[in-house]
Amino acid sequence: MTEQSSTVSMDKIVSLARRRGFIFQSSEIYGGLSGCWDYGPLGVELKRNVKQAWWQATVQERDDTVGLDTSILMHPQVWAASGHLQGFSDPLVECKNCHMRWRSDELKEPKCPSCGGELTEEKMFNLMFKTFAGPVESVENIVYLRPETAQGMFVNFQNVINTTRRKLPLGIAQTGKSFRNEITTGNFIFRSREFEQMEIEYFVKTGTDEQWFEYWYQERFNWYIKLGIKKEHLRLYEHPKEKLAHYARRCIDVEYLFPHGWAELEGIANRGDYDLRQHSKVSGKSLDYYDNDTKEHYLPNIIEPSAGVDRSLLAFMCDAYAEEPDKDETRVVMHFNPALAPIKIAILPLSKKENLAAFTKPIFNDLRKQWAVQYDDTQSIGRRYRRQDEVGTPYCVTVDFQSLEDNRVTVRERDSMHQIRIPIVELKKTLEKKLAGEDILILPPGGEVVQAKGKEA
Repeated sequence: MTEQSSTVSMDKIVSLARRRGFIFQSSEIYGGLSGCWDYGPLGVELKRNVKQAWWQATVQERDDTVGLDTSILMHPQVWAASGHLQGFSDPLVECKNCHMRWRSDELKEPKCPSCGGELTEEKMFNLMFKTFAGPVESVENIVYLRPETAQGMFVNFQNVINTTRRKLPLGIAQTGKSFRNEITTGNFIFRSREFEQMEIEYFVKTGTDEQWFEYWYQERFNWYIKLGIKKEHLRLYEHPKEKLAHYARRCIDVEYLFPHGWAELEGIANRGDYDLRQHSKVSGKSLDYYDNDTKEHYLPNIIEPSAGVDRSLLAFMCDAYAEEPDKDETRVVMHFNPALAPIKIAILPLSKKENLAAFTKPIFNDLRKQWAVQYDDTQSIGRRYRRQDEVGTPYCVTVDFQSLEDNRVTVRERDSMHQIRIPIVELKKTLEKKLAGEDILILPPGGEVVQAKGKEA
């Protein structure tokens, strides 16, 4: 495969994320904890929006998918049945000199990447975090932090069928935290020990699994494009048969061109009937589906689109980032899709003077009932525009002293920097249309274009 490089460096993304309150190192005042991250005020909004966009596309707008929220701790037999206790491992090597540990399948050379020292023989390392349920630390009380959300959906298959009375094909969707004791973490939030997943388990009749597999990998590929990721930064990679997981018949990854190169963004797997068969066998409970139309019992096959919230968020940040010339300077702008932008609208009174603030605050309070809105009255209007560009706010609404007389405000678009002046009575309706994709230069009644070339004071 031809290697390409991303258009932005990871250093710039990490710097912006820290500086503007998207993401912080966990436990930073104590030196941090490797592979763990905290989402700041803007990061938590962006993360919520990513999950909501996924939920809307996979559950809210579909007739064939329902949601679920299962526990992080599960009966240990779940992990015995799934194969995690026996096979959820990565190959581990240790440097004999500096004692750093590495995944051997990710090393380019048979020596330590840190000091160049000799490595030990490879051994397998189980990635599940182990703990104890209850006050006694004994073998019978061992439980595990889930390494994936999928198993909770498999073991609840009959509960969902019986309570919803849905027919196949049927999807069960879930978002939630998972935990993997990764040997090596890195590339910012790309690989962490604590992370969040967005997974669908789509149950289908045997014999229709291939057509549904084809449908889902195309559907998931297109979801990222709809939310603003450039098509040339995405590709599909099918795993060769000899490298498939033990449960998979086929697996295709949606890969993104991250700053560190092409890497998995989401995996879509045809899992066959492996999971329901295993859980039925180990639990002794039938997980067959009864088809009223054909009067037959069978174990459904499962198609699994599995995405990471954190990786998706990182991809959206990388793809949105741009440095653009502006007069004699360079502006940093995050071109987030409005659905993902952590702040939708910024309200910018031209002055802190009491009469203008009193006029502006009701506008702010009205809009924030519907959207995530920020009020900013500090520094020059140009600096405030730049601050909002850098965090990806699609629209700024400027209230000036003329507004006190004509009841109009200036709306400025992030990407084009075009500005229009419109009546306040048309503001909410206009913003609704603009956030839904209407061109900024389409004017409401009483509106006018005040700047269409991006030349700002």
